[in-house]
Amino acid sequence: MTLLHEYQNGTAYRREGLPAKDPHWQQGVGPFKSYAEGGARVLALQRPSTWPKADLWETLGARRSHRRFAEGPLAQQDLMLLLWAAQGITQPGPWPFRTAPSAGALYPVETYVCAARVEGIRPGVYHWELPEGRLALVAGRNDVSAAARSACLGQDMVSQAAATFVWSAVWARSGQKYGDRALRYVYLDAGHLAENLHLAATALGLGACMIGAFLDDAMNDLVGVDGDDEAVVYAACVGRPK
Repeated sequence: MTLLHEYQNGTAYRREGLPAKDPHWQQGVGPFKSYAEGGARVLALQRPSTWPKADLWETLGARRSHRRFAEGPLAQQDLMLLLWAAQGITQPGPWPFRTAPSAGALYPVETYVCAARVEGIRPGVYHWELPEGRLALVAGRNDVSAAARSACLGQDMVSQAAATFVWSAVWARSGQKYGDRALRYVYLDAGHLAENLHLAATALGLGACMIGAFLDDAMNDLVGVDGDDEAVVYAACVGRPK
């Protein structure tokens, strides 16, 4: 039996009883992570005066994975729209809802942006701060494009892209309710928001490609997470198609 089979069987829900919860997960974890509270420089992104119009069915039909990008920068407003599409708050409140669904409305996935060529933004790694909807600088670095490419197993499309989105999971945020079964839901959550970003990129005339192949330790180091309590689970590169 493989590790995959052991996990699937060990976290299965059955009529005779649900898996016992591990006390390890019974710890409170806040719904939001903030670098700004620690003094990080904050950037308020430019927002369009009106939301762009796009036909859903045409966008679905046009969606493709793009692996070759032009050299031009990404507009700051486009970056904001991509971030909002992936993880924007649509209904504020004690339990704010977002553009993508999440098991138990726990939203364990955090969004980072490796901005290589974005108008008005210094190259570096940024964190999407909610509920404010702003970017916080994690690390300024002119080599962010090369670093992201190296972490993504040397895939050339990453170094060509204007920005690479990196999604991490704060495991305890879901684990406190679902125990070890949370791993299933975290990856489903990541898929939901990644598809939102991909469709938004298509509607904006941009190209995107999802990335599941990367060096875990290198990606965790790139965005500054420990790999244990928080770890990278997914990524995507975005730019203007060549």
